[in-house]
Amino acid sequence: QVQLMESGGGLVQVGGSLRLSCVASGSIFRINVMGWYRQAPGKQRELVAVITSDGNTRYADSVQGRFTISRDNAKNTVYLQMNSLKPEDTSVYYCSYRPSYGSAAYWGEGTLVSVSS
Repeated sequence: QVQLMESGGGLVQVGGSLRLSCVASGSIFRINVMGWYRQAPGKQRELVAVITSDGNTRYADSVQGRFTISRDNAKNTVYLQMNSLKPEDTSVYYCSYRPSYGSAAYWGEGTLVSVSS
């Protein structure tokens, strides 16, 4: 089992910044994929960004150039630095952990990010 604990959400004005953190604990594989997804009311959960344990990243087109995903393998922690936030970034952000691409994901409980105009 893997447990994920997110933090860092909140209310921010348009153009502002937030940093999300997610700590993984439990049966963590040394090689894994961690990332962030988001889900707005009435919409499907969508990929924001993912990062492998060796640092390869992938971003949604909508956040490319504004968001940066990073990780600290020693702390089993993944971060999402969000800059130039827009109202459409308002969502619940979920941390994910997978032993590999394509395997079933573990999810955190989510943290709300609200961007006011």
